[in-house]
Amino acid sequence: MYIDTLLVHGAGEDEATGATSTPIYQVSSFRHHSVGQKGGYQYSRVSNPTRHALEQQMALLEGGSRGFAFGSGMAAITAAFNLFSAGDHIVISRQLYGGTFRVLDRIFSRYGLTVSSVDFSDIEAIAEAITPVTKAIYIETPSNPTLMVTDIRKVVALAKARSVLTIADNTFMSPYLQRPITLGVDIVVHSATKFIGGHSDVTAGVVVVKDEKLAEDLHFIQMSTGGVLGPFDSWLLLRGLKTLGLRMDRQVQNAGEIAAWLRSRPEIKKMYFLGFSDHPGYELHKEQASASGNVISFDVGDVEFAHRILSNVKMCVLGDSLGGVETLVNLSDIMSHGSVPVEQKRSMGITPSLIRLSVGIEHSADIIADLKQAIERNS
Repeated sequence: MYIDTLLVHGAGEDEATGATSTPIYQVSSFRHHSVGQKGGYQYSRVSNPTRHALEQQMALLEGGSRGFAFGSGMAAITAAFNLFSAGDHIVISRQLYGGTFRVLDRIFSRYGLTVSSVDFSDIEAIAEAITPVTKAIYIETPSNPTLMVTDIRKVVALAKARSVLTIADNTFMSPYLQRPITLGVDIVVHSATKFIGGHSDVTAGVVVVKDEKLAEDLHFIQMSTGGVLGPFDSWLLLRGLKTLGLRMDRQVQNAGEIAAWLRSRPEIKKMYFLGFSDHPGYELHKEQASASGNVISFDVGDVEFAHRILSNVKMCVLGDSLGGVETLVNLSDIMSHGSVPVEQKRSMGITPSLIRLSVGIEHSADIIADLKQAIERNS
């Protein structure tokens, strides 16, 4: 099936009832059919039918073995890092989401997990960072917010040659536009709060793994640490997934029109958009993803002007997320990447005047009109 069809029918009907919309099994405990029962549903922290349907759907969409749903994107990422032990080492991209950097720098460092942050546009730099205790390479492509593209196939080849795992954050693309596991990645993570849910009404995270051994390890971590996604939120994600293709097609189309308009404005000093052929990662991104996505980042060159634009938007929403049906704007320097050291942010291209725009499904003319009045207002 094409992915558009899988989004609607992939999870299948509810086995117990035949319901086309997976029921919300709002239950904590299930009747055991024998003392010491093995398998089946026993307790919702371990497994729940609604969450299980979501996890199966995400595994199918990503081309993985099994999926696991958590209470937030950071809970999902934390679960993936819990695969490793004290003394292990991970190579991470210098262009990394602030929350991921924070949990590694301030939480996992306490337990002896070490990291090296390198430029992932340079495969030799990644290779040089690998040590005898390196266990994984962590990719985020395209990166947040400057849309740096990492060559997934090259990183996978390097990782296999050195016997280390690869983990990819696929939040910005979703499985509709990019499927890292089909390119050889071992583990994919999502903030499902973003495109998977798509309606800014649920906080969730998903991990999808390539093979059964990783699946067993992740399920043990999920069951033991307990940061699982509840039945109702799982149902919201299942419902959101059915329109993922429609939403993203509209968002990609809108983003192209809005990026072209922004580029014509003299106030915009620098732009990052994967739909422009002069983006350094344009050709590579086309090889591993099917579209540019909906994120545009642009620098207006003056922090006060950036604040004024964000204060003046009316329809667009100033907020800390992306991927919803509404257009969201963000000042990455103090919002999504507020916890990243200043020197590192500047090396990533994140300045105090860089605005990140997550384009929604509104009419593009209305989004442009709102940005235009925000840019042109004097106060």
